[in-house]
Amino acid sequence: MFRRILIITGVLLSLAGTAEAGEKAESDDGIHRVMTCNIRITGLEADAPYPERVWENRRDLCVETILSRRPDIICLQEAIYDSYAYLKEKLRGYVPYGFAGPEMDPYTEGYHFIGKNVIFFRRDRYEFVSAGCYWLSETPLIGGSCSWNTTRARHCNWVRLRDKRSGRELRVLDVHLDHKSDEARREQIRMVMDECAQYAPDFPQILCGDFNAGIDSAPIGYIRTVDGWREMYESVHGSGETGFTAHAFKGEEYKPEKSHRIDFIFYRGDVEVCDAEIVRDRKGAMYPSDHYFLFSEFTLR
Repeated sequence: MFRRILIITGVLLSLAGTAEAGEKAESDDGIHRVMTCNIRITGLEADAPYPERVWENRRDLCVETILSRRPDIICLQEAIYDSYAYLKEKLRGYVPYGFAGPEMDPYTEGYHFIGKNVIFFRRDRYEFVSAGCYWLSETPLIGGSCSWNTTRARHCNWVRLRDKRSGRELRVLDVHLDHKSDEARREQIRMVMDECAQYAPDFPQILCGDFNAGIDSAPIGYIRTVDGWREMYESVHGSGETGFTAHAFKGEEYKPEKSHRIDFIFYRGDVEVCDAEIVRDRKGAMYPSDHYFLFSEFTLR
């Protein structure tokens, strides 16, 4: 059924800009560094009265925060035209996947409540093998399609990469589940798990994103029922609630009624996690986004 429908696209590889000397994020031998970053939709009227929330004011801090961890792989959520163009320019030496094309978005201009889940990977570290996009709906090959009372169209982007050093391959997926409908989140994550299941249990898969669901929710609970899936931060620091990652640009001053982490990096297969961090960087009252980013280091066994 769904396992038969994959979009494999080989059109990836021409990018403006090359890595300059000193800008390459050299990794230690065998270590892979991954970040998941909800960068927030730009141009929202609700943000306009607050200068520290406006993209043009915080975008340099966003880039600085990302590059400070020297990631090999970056999974973004909520990227739209201006933020994608800026990050594509500034993240030199990285190849992006998952923004342009009718399979990514039926619209060619403007914002239609579809923030892209764009994956960047280091061109000097990885060889591109394949990639695809499917929509988290009952019609996964139709860009912008919706099902299960989802508030907005949601999708999954993925890339399959080969490490140039070791020859080992891995697969990275980037998702952003619905923010209101629990029914939609349950069905969306079930769909992702079913699609991932076509790979052998030992094949390395990394699932990043904003799940809009806490550790005790049904969608996250479902991931834990699927054999082999674990979460990177928990593998290092132990299970249990760590508190919010979405903080409404307030950082530690944010006082939600319920404090849940909703950003995760899950993994399956021959992966060994070395380190993990919730990135709480800021400059004064300014944060890179309304979410804390997540960072992890891992090796392929």
